[in-house]
Amino acid sequence: MLAAVRRALGQSSRTACRRLSSVAPGTTDSLLHDHVVTQALRDGTQSSSLSLPHGATTGLSVPTAGVRPVYLEMSSLIRPEENVDPSEELVELDPDVFSQPIRRDILHLCVVHYLDCQRQGSANTKTRGEVRGSGRKIRPQKGSGRARLGDAQSPMLRGGGVAFGPKPRDFATKLNRKVIELGMRVALSARVKEQSLGVVRSLEWPGHKTKELQQRIEELGWWKTLFVTGQEQVPGGLARASNNLPMVDTVTAADLDVYHALKWPRLVLDLAAVEWFERALGRPQIAPREYKL
Repeated sequence: MLAAVRRALGQSSRTACRRLSSVAPGTTDSLLHDHVVTQALRDGTQSSSLSLPHGATTGLSVPTAGVRPVYLEMSSLIRPEENVDPSEELVELDPDVFSQPIRRDILHLCVVHYLDCQRQGSANTKTRGEVRGSGRKIRPQKGSGRARLGDAQSPMLRGGGVAFGPKPRDFATKLNRKVIELGMRVALSARVKEQSLGVVRSLEWPGHKTKELQQRIEELGWWKTLFVTGQEQVPGGLARASNNLPMVDTVTAADLDVYHALKWPRLVLDLAAVEWFERALGRPQIAPREYKL
Protein backbone atom coordinates (compact mmCIF):
# COMPACT_ATOMS: atom_id res chain seq x y z
CA MET A 1 0.00 0.00 0.00
CA LEU A 2 2.80 2.38 0.87
CA ALA A 3 4.58 1.60 -2.39
CA ALA A 4 1.39 2.35 -4.39
CA VAL A 5 0.99 5.73 -2.67
CA ARG A 6 4.63 6.60 -3.46
CA ARG A 7 4.15 5.69 -7.11
CA ALA A 8 1.05 7.87 -7.27
CA LEU A 9 2.96 10.82 -5.79
CA GLY A 10 5.94 10.23 -8.08
CA GLN A 11 8.26 9.28 -5.27
CA SER A 12 10.77 6.43 -5.52
CA SER A 13 10.77 3.73 -2.86
CA ARG A 14 13.88 3.36 -0.72
CA THR A 15 16.26 0.57 -1.69
CA ALA A 16 18.11 -1.62 0.78
CA CYS A 17 21.82 -0.96 1.17
CA ARG A 18 24.51 -3.36 2.39
CA ARG A 19 26.69 -2.14 5.26
CA LEU A 20 30.42 -2.35 4.54
CA SER A 21 32.50 -3.38 7.51
CA SER A 22 35.77 -2.17 6.00
CA VAL A 23 36.80 -0.27 2.89
CA ALA A 24 40.29 -0.72 1.58
CA PRO A 25 42.24 2.31 0.33
CA GLY A 26 41.91 2.91 -3.37
CA THR A 27 38.35 1.55 -3.63
CA THR A 28 36.67 4.96 -3.73
CA ASP A 29 36.43 4.92 -7.52
CA SER A 30 34.83 1.47 -7.57
CA LEU A 31 32.29 2.45 -4.91
CA LEU A 32 31.46 5.65 -6.83
CA HIS A 33 31.10 3.63 -10.00
CA ASP A 34 28.73 1.18 -8.27
CA HIS A 35 26.67 4.13 -7.05
CA VAL A 36 26.41 5.55 -10.58
CA VAL A 37 25.41 2.17 -12.06
CA THR A 38 22.85 1.51 -9.33
CA GLN A 39 21.36 4.98 -9.80
CA ALA A 40 21.10 4.39 -13.53
CA LEU A 41 19.38 1.03 -13.04
CA ARG A 42 17.01 2.62 -10.53
CA ASP A 43 16.04 5.41 -12.97
CA GLY A 44 15.34 2.85 -15.70
CA THR A 45 17.93 4.01 -18.22
CA GLN A 46 18.73 1.35 -20.79
CA SER A 47 21.50 3.16 -22.65
CA SER A 48 24.93 1.62 -22.55
CA SER A 49 26.75 4.96 -22.26
CA LEU A 50 27.07 5.98 -18.60
CA SER A 51 29.13 8.81 -17.18
CA LEU A 52 31.71 6.88 -15.17
CA PRO A 53 34.69 8.31 -13.28
CA HIS A 54 38.04 8.37 -15.01
CA GLY A 55 39.71 4.94 -14.91
CA ALA A 56 36.63 3.10 -13.60
CA THR A 57 35.68 -0.31 -14.99
CA THR A 58 32.25 -1.51 -16.09
CA GLY A 59 31.83 -4.46 -13.70
CA LEU A 60 29.64 -4.49 -10.59
CA SER A 61 31.47 -5.45 -7.41
CA VAL A 62 30.12 -5.98 -3.91
CA PRO A 63 32.89 -5.77 -1.28
CA THR A 64 32.55 -8.35 1.47
CA ALA A 65 34.16 -8.46 4.87
CA GLY A 66 37.17 -10.76 5.02
CA VAL A 67 37.27 -13.76 7.33
CA ARG A 68 40.38 -14.39 9.38
CA PRO A 69 42.06 -17.69 8.40
CA VAL A 70 43.33 -20.17 10.98
CA TYR A 71 47.06 -20.90 11.10
CA LEU A 72 48.48 -24.02 12.74
CA GLU A 73 52.03 -25.25 13.22
CA MET A 74 53.01 -28.33 11.26
CA SER A 75 54.25 -31.51 12.92
CA SER A 76 55.98 -34.61 11.63
CA LEU A 77 55.31 -38.25 12.46
CA ILE A 78 58.65 -39.31 11.02
CA ARG A 79 61.76 -38.03 12.77
CA PRO A 80 62.94 -34.96 10.82
CA GLU A 81 66.50 -34.30 9.79
CA GLU A 82 68.93 -32.60 12.13
CA ASN A 83 68.59 -29.01 10.90
CA VAL A 84 64.91 -29.22 9.97
CA ASP A 85 62.20 -28.00 12.36
CA PRO A 86 58.70 -28.90 11.10
CA SER A 87 57.10 -26.41 13.52
CA GLU A 88 58.55 -23.52 11.47
CA GLU A 89 55.99 -24.30 8.74
CA LEU A 90 52.41 -23.12 9.09
CA VAL A 91 49.30 -24.57 7.49
CA GLU A 92 46.35 -22.33 6.65
CA LEU A 93 42.98 -23.80 7.60
CA ASP A 94 39.59 -22.78 6.27
CA PRO A 95 37.80 -20.76 8.99
CA ASP A 96 34.42 -22.03 7.77
CA VAL A 97 35.49 -25.55 8.83
CA PHE A 98 38.02 -25.07 11.65
CA SER A 99 36.75 -21.87 13.31
CA GLN A 100 33.07 -22.39 14.00
CA PRO A 101 31.35 -21.25 17.21
CA ILE A 102 31.04 -24.05 19.75
CA ARG A 103 27.49 -25.46 19.73
CA ARG A 104 27.02 -28.02 22.49
CA ASP A 105 23.45 -28.67 21.42
CA ILE A 106 24.58 -29.70 17.93
CA LEU A 107 27.29 -31.97 19.36
CA HIS A 108 24.74 -33.57 21.67
CA LEU A 109 22.38 -34.28 18.77
CA CYS A 110 25.17 -35.88 16.72
CA VAL A 111 26.47 -38.03 19.58
CA VAL A 112 22.99 -39.29 20.54
CA HIS A 113 22.24 -40.01 16.87
CA TYR A 114 25.45 -42.04 16.51
CA LEU A 115 24.90 -44.03 19.72
CA ASP A 116 21.30 -44.76 18.77
CA CYS A 117 22.41 -46.15 15.43
CA GLN A 118 24.99 -48.39 17.15
CA ARG A 119 22.40 -50.17 19.28
CA GLN A 120 21.77 -53.76 18.15
CA GLY A 121 18.17 -53.92 19.29
CA SER A 122 18.32 -57.74 19.50
CA ALA A 123 16.77 -58.20 22.98
CA ASN A 124 13.92 -60.70 22.71
CA THR A 125 11.55 -62.35 25.20
CA LYS A 126 8.70 -64.82 24.76
CA THR A 127 5.12 -63.92 25.40
CA ARG A 128 2.69 -66.42 26.93
CA GLY A 129 1.69 -67.45 23.43
CA GLU A 130 5.29 -68.35 22.48
CA VAL A 131 6.21 -70.39 25.56
CA ARG A 132 6.19 -74.15 25.01
CA GLY A 133 3.61 -76.14 26.96
CA SER A 134 0.02 -77.22 27.20
CA GLY A 135 -2.87 -74.82 27.34
CA ARG A 136 -4.74 -76.90 29.90
CA LYS A 137 -6.21 -75.07 32.86
CA ILE A 138 -4.17 -75.83 35.98
CA ARG A 139 -7.12 -76.21 38.42
CA PRO A 140 -10.84 -75.59 38.41
CA GLN A 141 -12.07 -72.03 38.48
CA LYS A 142 -14.07 -72.50 41.72
CA GLY A 143 -14.10 -74.80 44.71
CA SER A 144 -10.38 -75.03 45.60
CA GLY A 145 -10.33 -71.84 47.68
CA ARG A 146 -7.14 -70.73 45.90
CA ALA A 147 -6.47 -68.05 43.31
CA ARG A 148 -7.83 -68.37 39.80
CA LEU A 149 -5.28 -69.64 37.27
CA GLY A 150 -5.33 -70.43 33.62
CA ASP A 151 -2.57 -72.26 31.72
CA ALA A 152 1.05 -72.70 32.85
CA GLN A 153 2.30 -70.01 30.46
CA SER A 154 0.80 -67.20 32.54
CA PRO A 155 3.24 -64.31 33.27
CA MET A 156 2.38 -64.69 36.97
CA LEU A 157 3.95 -68.17 37.15
CA ARG A 158 7.58 -69.22 37.13
CA GLY A 159 8.56 -70.42 33.67
CA GLY A 160 5.72 -68.56 32.05
CA GLY A 161 5.81 -65.82 29.45
CA VAL A 162 6.95 -62.22 29.92
CA ALA A 163 4.39 -59.44 29.90
CA PHE A 164 5.40 -56.37 27.87
CA GLY A 165 8.95 -57.69 27.38
CA PRO A 166 11.42 -56.36 24.82
CA LYS A 167 11.23 -57.41 21.19
CA PRO A 168 13.78 -56.91 18.37
CA ARG A 169 13.53 -53.33 17.14
CA ASP A 170 15.54 -50.63 15.40
CA PHE A 171 16.71 -47.85 17.72
CA ALA A 172 18.18 -45.72 14.91
CA THR A 173 17.05 -42.10 14.82
CA LYS A 174 17.01 -39.65 11.93
CA LEU A 175 19.18 -36.56 11.81
CA ASN A 176 19.50 -34.16 8.90
CA ARG A 177 22.68 -34.30 6.88
CA LYS A 178 23.34 -30.57 7.33
CA VAL A 179 23.18 -30.95 11.12
CA ILE A 180 25.74 -33.77 10.99
CA GLU A 181 28.02 -31.65 8.79
CA LEU A 182 27.69 -28.73 11.19
CA GLY A 183 28.52 -31.08 14.07
CA MET A 184 31.74 -32.14 12.35
CA ARG A 185 32.70 -28.49 11.80
CA VAL A 186 32.05 -27.72 15.47
CA ALA A 187 34.02 -30.79 16.61
CA LEU A 188 37.05 -29.86 14.50
CA SER A 189 36.83 -26.23 15.66
CA ALA A 190 36.72 -27.38 19.29
CA ARG A 191 39.90 -29.40 18.76
CA VAL A 192 41.63 -26.35 17.31
CA LYS A 193 40.58 -24.15 20.24
CA GLU A 194 41.70 -26.82 22.72
CA GLN A 195 45.08 -27.05 20.92
CA SER A 196 44.54 -30.79 20.48
CA LEU A 197 44.61 -30.88 16.68
CA GLY A 198 47.83 -31.67 14.82
CA VAL A 199 48.61 -31.55 11.11
CA VAL A 200 51.37 -33.52 9.39
CA ARG A 201 52.38 -33.75 5.76
CA SER A 202 51.82 -37.49 5.52
CA LEU A 203 51.03 -40.47 7.72
CA GLU A 204 53.35 -42.82 5.86
CA TRP A 205 55.42 -44.83 8.36
CA PRO A 206 58.59 -46.46 6.98
CA GLY A 207 58.29 -49.78 8.79
CA HIS A 208 56.00 -52.17 10.56
CA LYS A 209 57.60 -52.53 14.00
CA THR A 210 55.36 -51.50 16.87
CA LYS A 211 58.29 -50.67 19.15
CA GLU A 212 59.67 -47.98 16.82
CA LEU A 213 56.28 -46.30 16.45
CA GLN A 214 55.75 -46.48 20.21
CA GLN A 215 59.05 -44.71 20.86
CA ARG A 216 58.21 -41.97 18.36
CA ILE A 217 54.75 -41.44 19.89
CA GLU A 218 56.30 -41.17 23.36
CA GLU A 219 58.71 -38.52 22.06
CA LEU A 220 55.82 -36.49 20.63
CA GLY A 221 53.47 -37.12 23.55
CA TRP A 222 50.78 -38.37 21.20
CA TRP A 223 49.21 -41.01 23.40
CA LYS A 224 45.42 -41.33 23.09
CA THR A 225 45.61 -40.04 19.53
CA LEU A 226 43.42 -40.73 16.51
CA PHE A 227 45.27 -40.48 13.19
CA VAL A 228 43.07 -39.36 10.29
CA THR A 229 44.13 -39.68 6.67
CA GLY A 230 42.49 -38.23 3.59
CA GLN A 231 43.45 -41.20 1.42
CA GLU A 232 41.06 -44.00 0.56
CA GLN A 233 42.90 -46.39 2.91
CA VAL A 234 45.12 -45.96 5.94
CA PRO A 235 48.83 -46.31 4.99
CA GLY A 236 49.92 -49.91 5.44
CA GLY A 237 53.01 -49.21 7.56
CA LEU A 238 51.10 -47.12 10.11
CA ALA A 239 48.19 -49.57 10.20
CA ARG A 240 50.43 -52.57 10.91
CA ALA A 241 52.63 -50.77 13.44
CA SER A 242 49.71 -49.33 15.41
CA ASN A 243 47.60 -52.48 15.60
CA ASN A 244 49.06 -53.51 18.98
CA LEU A 245 49.04 -50.02 20.51
CA PRO A 246 45.97 -49.67 22.77
CA MET A 247 45.95 -45.87 22.94
CA VAL A 248 46.32 -45.20 19.18
CA ASP A 249 43.88 -45.72 16.34
CA THR A 250 43.70 -44.88 12.64
CA VAL A 251 40.76 -43.95 10.42
CA THR A 252 40.08 -42.34 7.07
CA ALA A 253 38.50 -38.90 6.80
CA ALA A 254 35.43 -40.34 5.09
CA ASP A 255 34.81 -42.72 8.02
CA LEU A 256 35.37 -40.19 10.82
CA ASP A 257 32.25 -39.24 12.78
CA VAL A 258 31.49 -36.63 15.41
CA TYR A 259 31.45 -39.16 18.26
CA HIS A 260 35.03 -40.36 17.71
CA ALA A 261 36.21 -36.82 16.96
CA LEU A 262 35.08 -35.90 20.48
CA LYS A 263 36.01 -39.17 22.20
CA TRP A 264 39.72 -39.11 21.36
CA PRO A 265 41.67 -36.42 23.26
CA ARG A 266 43.86 -35.63 20.22
CA LEU A 267 43.40 -35.71 16.46
CA VAL A 268 46.28 -35.76 13.96
CA LEU A 269 45.39 -35.05 10.33
CA ASP A 270 47.52 -35.24 7.24
CA LEU A 271 47.28 -32.60 4.52
CA ALA A 272 45.07 -34.88 2.43
CA ALA A 273 42.58 -35.07 5.31
CA VAL A 274 42.59 -31.29 5.69
CA GLU A 275 41.83 -30.89 1.99
CA TRP A 276 39.10 -33.55 2.23
CA PHE A 277 37.34 -31.78 5.12
CA GLU A 278 37.61 -28.37 3.47
CA ARG A 279 36.20 -29.76 0.24
CA ALA A 280 33.36 -31.68 1.94
CA LEU A 281 32.46 -29.20 4.69
CA GLY A 282 33.64 -25.86 3.29
CA ARG A 283 31.43 -23.17 1.87
CA PRO A 284 30.87 -23.63 -1.90
CA GLN A 285 32.54 -21.03 -4.06
CA ILE A 286 29.92 -19.21 -6.12
CA ALA A 287 31.08 -17.00 -8.96
CA PRO A 288 29.64 -13.46 -8.87
CA ARG A 289 26.90 -12.66 -11.36
CA GLU A 290 27.94 -10.74 -14.44
CA TYR A 291 25.82 -7.79 -15.52
CA LYS A 292 25.74 -6.68 -19.13
CA LEU A 293 25.25 -2.93 -19.29
